[in-house]
Amino acid sequence: MKTVRLTMAQALVKFLDNQYVSIDGREHKFIKGVMGIFGHGNVTGLGEALEYHRGGLAFIQGKNEQGMAHAAMAYAKQKNRLEIFACTSSIGPGALNMVTAAATATVNRIPVLFLPGDTFASRQPDPVLQQIEDPSDYTVTANDVFKPISRYWDRIARPEQLMTAALHAMRVLTDPAETGTVTLCLPQDVQCEAYDYPVEFFEKRVHYIERRTPTREALSRAVELIFRKKKPLIIAGGGVHYSLATRELIDFAETFGIPVTETQAGKSALPWDHPLNAGGVGVLGSLAANLLAKEADLVIAVGTRLSDFTTASKTAFANPDVEFLNINVSPLDAIKMNGQALLADAREALVALKEALQAKGYQTGYEQGRICELNEQWKREVDRLYAQELPHGLSQTRVLGEINSFIGETDIIVCAAGGLPGDLQRLWRCKQPKTYHLEYGFSCMGYEVSGAFGVKLAEPDREVYALVGDGSYLMLHSELVTSIQEGRKITVLLFDNHGFQCIHNLQRAHGSEGFGNEFRYRTAETGRLTGEYLSIDFAAHARSMGAKAYTARTVEELREALQQAKQESVTTLIDIKVVPGTNSDGYESWWRVGVSEVSASDKVRAAYAEMKQKVETARQL
Repeated sequence: MKTVRLTMAQALVKFLDNQYVSIDGREHKFIKGVMGIFGHGNVTGLGEALEYHRGGLAFIQGKNEQGMAHAAMAYAKQKNRLEIFACTSSIGPGALNMVTAAATATVNRIPVLFLPGDTFASRQPDPVLQQIEDPSDYTVTANDVFKPISRYWDRIARPEQLMTAALHAMRVLTDPAETGTVTLCLPQDVQCEAYDYPVEFFEKRVHYIERRTPTREALSRAVELIFRKKKPLIIAGGGVHYSLATRELIDFAETFGIPVTETQAGKSALPWDHPLNAGGVGVLGSLAANLLAKEADLVIAVGTRLSDFTTASKTAFANPDVEFLNINVSPLDAIKMNGQALLADAREALVALKEALQAKGYQTGYEQGRICELNEQWKREVDRLYAQELPHGLSQTRVLGEINSFIGETDIIVCAAGGLPGDLQRLWRCKQPKTYHLEYGFSCMGYEVSGAFGVKLAEPDREVYALVGDGSYLMLHSELVTSIQEGRKITVLLFDNHGFQCIHNLQRAHGSEGFGNEFRYRTAETGRLTGEYLSIDFAAHARSMGAKAYTARTVEELREALQQAKQESVTTLIDIKVVPGTNSDGYESWWRVGVSEVSASDKVRAAYAEMKQKVETARQL
């Protein structure tokens, strides 16, 4: 057997550089590169390997481990999970900074490979800098935290263990049902140890993404279920995009006249003005979608996790005869809401269902014009919110209307947290697929700027806009610098509403007078944050890091700033001053949160009574 002597780190880099995926006969180089911040746990091992590797892996220097990992996730999501970046860090705080991003990727079913440095496998020296010492289990390191949030986790304690670990890592990363975070912990001494690796380990390896077709029995059951229902409703999730099934979804919906609603991950599967697109559903849904959801006697969930926001905490579907047909490659997701599982690739399932239902002459029972009427009513409501004028500043919905009308049909927006995702799912109008990039599995604050950078890496020829609140921006904006360093222009649209206003709204809706969520000065009179709003010049902050920046307080200033930003060749930030509490809300939806059963506040006690009443009407399964 022919071998080559390499360090474990060199072997890992060489292996990663020759991994490919194939779907529908088309190959994609799977590992685009490595994002990293070096420290004593990886710089002399993996760092050395990357420095002297002469292959096709790009290296991108992160500025914050969580930020770069979010960028890697966004890249993979935008690429429909067909290309990824790996992320490397030192041990201890460097690794732990990636934990939030690792969980975010797993929750969203997005493949990301994490390569944190680790303590010495030899245990010499001991303890090493940044080592966690567990007196009851000396094998525990900071990297054990990744175990419950990784779909595959391993520690390479000997250089030859890499071969098994690397193959298992690729198995999970390329599996549509099992994918998520993969963590390979790399002890810093083992990274540098050499081994005679078989040459065949480094040969080009193609991982085939096979489209799972529905079994005959499962398809028959699904057709029978649909055939006896008159008011089916489709929920399009992220799986529609990942299976490249947007055309098939539209064809299926049009053939039978079935309205389509969308999750955050599924939005843009249909053009916003398609006559069967009723918009977002659930807590952040449109009035049209939520009224249709109440009437539906069948929900066809295509590639969605059916989270509490999608189901309005299991209250969105009020028809006593409603049933669920869940099309998904993941058994975990396919059984939710006590649904009938159709384990299959979204595209394959939709094609097979269409053919079988056509053969049986299936027709829905919607009243003529009902769907169009609801959509037209909703269009007028969005137009109203987009044109909303205030005497004392900019409303959030007006700003979104201006942005939506300004940007191009192929431009991409990125968002994740705060009040913006609600307005975006309800109001944003997409014309083309993959122009709407929302991380809403975790709704992780701090994702937006990093995510926009990752999307720009994936789509270098498109304009990419990060829509972010001031609270989320303050949490994490480090990869703004990386975007400048890499020459990947993004435009950050910062909505400055003086704090965590989304949670402030939630708090007050459940009886609070407002506490701890706005960016105000602490006052001597109350001892609390009840003073004037903090005045933060976010444009000046962005300029200090090398970005171009503008400030907008009026519609005219916003329009001018958008025009200027589009002409810039470097990352640009627009600091948009918006009035707190000017977001959209409601529309026949409810979200269950815990409310204090006992309180000194009459308002809180009333909110608890309302919550209890709602819980009694919610589905149990």
